[in-house]
Amino acid sequence: MDTLLQNASSLFFNSSLSTTPKISRYQVRFSIPPNHKPRTRRRAFTLNMAHTPVTLLAVEQHKVIIPNKHGEKLVGILHESGSREIVILCHGFRSSKESNSLVNLAAALENARMSSFRFDFAGNGESDGSFQYGYYWREAEDLRAVIQHFHESNRGVSAIVGHSKGGGVVLLYASKYHDIKTVVNLSGRYDLKVGIEERLGKDHIERIRKDGFIDVTRSGNFEYRVTLESLMDRLDTNMHEACLQIDKECRVLTVHGSLDKVVPTDDAYEFAKIIPNHKLHIIEGADHSFTNHQDELASVVVNFIKETLHQDRSTAN
Repeated sequence: MDTLLQNASSLFFNSSLSTTPKISRYQVRFSIPPNHKPRTRRRAFTLNMAHTPVTLLAVEQHKVIIPNKHGEKLVGILHESGSREIVILCHGFRSSKESNSLVNLAAALENARMSSFRFDFAGNGESDGSFQYGYYWREAEDLRAVIQHFHESNRGVSAIVGHSKGGGVVLLYASKYHDIKTVVNLSGRYDLKVGIEERLGKDHIERIRKDGFIDVTRSGNFEYRVTLESLMDRLDTNMHEACLQIDKECRVLTVHGSLDKVVPTDDAYEFAKIIPNHKLHIIEGADHSFTNHQDELASVVVNFIKETLHQDRSTAN
């Protein structure tokens, strides 16, 4: 039972990336990989057909736990769409695999019949470890552990996608390891020396040198601690120098919102200047998280990945 086809009135999906696309015809394909194990979770979604709701079991999801090189367990959700290739989705600062952008991108990739894996970096979400400010390179090593896990499972990684801090992480990964041909940077920061004062205050250097740390609070509630070591780790991470090391064969897409108030749009243009094989897409009116532009974000990202996969297959043939 390698492949099961279910047809309903000889219908097929249209090209919409909405979670409830308007369709007239559809076909659902379930591919069962060799030596598959029972899934722990399944995702159902509703399609509108002639104004009559139809619920279909579309894509299987299950939790995967991967140890990093420090022995910490990284927890993620594998969206199994039947493809051998997987897209890895990386969250941003103080976020998790459950962020709207990652969940919506996973759904859009499902519609395009591409498998994906969204996971929590160490110290975030469900993963082991304590939250650390900075540590971009350490998160790049978490990503390395995830990619190696899938390679050892005979799965290919077709693209890595990161939002905000995760955008920086996927670029750092590409600069050090040269095994991924498609990288997507969403709202990533080019100059890591910028944006610190907004969170830590104007006198943060003096305070942290005096006390050894700064506790960040919101509305009087503790959120996280910034140590001198973690602050210096961020300040010493040079995105410019790293991006110069990205292979020219590696295709990089940067997507940024024109109304991003967290990371200025100028950062996106700086990436475009120095990354050799780079495409830039500015979404007009979008904020840092693409709050009201999720459909456009998904369309741009999925189409870019599909184009690069087509290029790779054409070259292989």
